[in-house]
Amino acid sequence: MEKKEHIISLLVKNEPDVLARIAGALGGKGYNIESLCVNVTADYRISKIILATRGNAATLNRIEKLLNKLIDVIQVDVVKLDRFSQKELALAKIKISDEFRAKLAVDIDNYKWKVVWLDGNYLIMEVTADKDEMDNILSHLAELGMVEYTRTGTIVIER
Repeated sequence: MEKKEHIISLLVKNEPDVLARIAGALGGKGYNIESLCVNVTADYRISKIILATRGNAATLNRIEKLLNKLIDVIQVDVVKLDRFSQKELALAKIKISDEFRAKLAVDIDNYKWKVVWLDGNYLIMEVTADKDEMDNILSHLAELGMVEYTRTGTIVIER
């Protein structure tokens, strides 16, 4: 069976160790978390967790059941991307070289990337895209002198 990425959205109690218990429950069964975003919701008593994992349909079903058994978990939604908008954010640090300066300027303008810091030798820019597009962008930026990047996990919101 094909292992594919699955995104799961959780509403959980905003209390100490909740994330550790979720990670421990998944890791204890051999499931890996490939991407993770956590933040408090408008109701400070509740946090939203968006996690990505990989597996076949049976694995996803087991993960969903496992998460629903945890006392701190309020709601589990397996994300169907046709009902959700999905994005990632990355900050990329680029060494500015004479060779790629013009190309980088054109790309920043064409793709509407936001420069958040700039000096004579480096720039840091903010890039927002879906996961596959982000993979392609970061590969492209590596060719243009990217020396470092940091990337959020996938975030989603229902349409």
